[in-house]
Amino acid sequence: MKIEGIVDHLFRHQYGKMVSTLVRLFGFSHLEIIEDAVQDTFIKAMQYWRNELPDNPEGWLTQAAKNRAIDLLRKIKNEGNRLEQIETNISIDSIEEVFLEHQIEDNQLRMIFTACHPQLNPKDQIAFALKTISGFSDKEIATALLLKHETVKKRLTRARKTIQNKGISFSIPHKRDMGKRIGLVHEVLYLIFNEGFHSIKTDAIVRKELCGEAIRLASLLLKKEHLRTGEGYALFGLFCFHAARLDSKLSDHETLLDLKNQDRTKWHIPLIQLGNDAMNQSMKYNVISTFHIEAAIAAEHLNAPSFEATNWEKILGYHKMLHEKNPSDYSIMNIAVVLLQLHQLEESFSLLQQIHPNKLEKRSYLYYGIIAEYYILKGNKKEAIKNLDIALEKVSNLFEKKYLEQKKDVINNTF
Repeated sequence: MKIEGIVDHLFRHQYGKMVSTLVRLFGFSHLEIIEDAVQDTFIKAMQYWRNELPDNPEGWLTQAAKNRAIDLLRKIKNEGNRLEQIETNISIDSIEEVFLEHQIEDNQLRMIFTACHPQLNPKDQIAFALKTISGFSDKEIATALLLKHETVKKRLTRARKTIQNKGISFSIPHKRDMGKRIGLVHEVLYLIFNEGFHSIKTDAIVRKELCGEAIRLASLLLKKEHLRTGEGYALFGLFCFHAARLDSKLSDHETLLDLKNQDRTKWHIPLIQLGNDAMNQSMKYNVISTFHIEAAIAAEHLNAPSFEATNWEKILGYHKMLHEKNPSDYSIMNIAVVLLQLHQLEESFSLLQQIHPNKLEKRSYLYYGIIAEYYILKGNKKEAIKNLDIALEKVSNLFEKKYLEQKKDVINNTF
């Protein structure tokens, strides 16, 4: 792996740890200074490691973060006239203490729940969480949430100001105060994982470091007894089921493979077993969430010995349940895709007519790809190619573009 790739991988795993730990030390009033310092640490890592990679890159970064904490402490104390004085007594010993592993885990949980505080504008919560927990850039947040870049900048600024002005504490809420906050935390982790499993970046379709980070953070929640919920176990199970298939999503030649053509021998059995254990735990709670249903769908695919042997009727039932719980154009598209597998072509096409593809924003190419599949099954080459061409115009991811181009070539060569 190239140095840039190693640093990017570590950035996803270490950024949130470093920011949350430094916030624990210095408070939110210095958040922008902290974020700049952490960014600078990774830039320096990129420079220092070009000639030789350290034996323990994570340890190098942790030590660098400690050094930055000491630098920040001096900076804040020396510039007291321009920067708000920190109220706590910070020493070298206290810096060492907050960088202990169990403290770092607690700091990250504190950051997650702070980002999902009810006093924050709901529109600001997820953007702020993605930024501080996993180091998403403003552009990545804009793409993930289908927002303009300027809108994201405003939301981040507003969140920082709200936290400071309202004195929101950097803490994990008591069980009685958990309310909807745990649901928001789950939603943020879901978004992080999805960006790893099916990236909206132009030059990547799978980002394992984000999937790994979402799984790690979900497991942190489950370590704390009062943070455990049925939804949390189901979310963790869902992550494990999807992550089990990551190595089969790309061919040896780095081309995207759909579920039908994936090598099932590459599916990671220990992750599947871990997911099954989590789902068994989730059933001890009196709740069935969307995560439970999505995990059930993923499990059906994993349990099928082949694509052709998949129980599509059962999966159709699950997708209809999802749509009842959370109606959306995406859930309609998923139902339509399953109906195509069941050769209920006209029913599928009728559902697709209910969708306004422009509302799907950057994912609209998916709609045209499904329409093309309908026409392929109908034997209508002209309409299939027409819709594939529209999908190709709208898709930005290079892997998906190549996948659609290959599909177009197959149609031209077989019809």
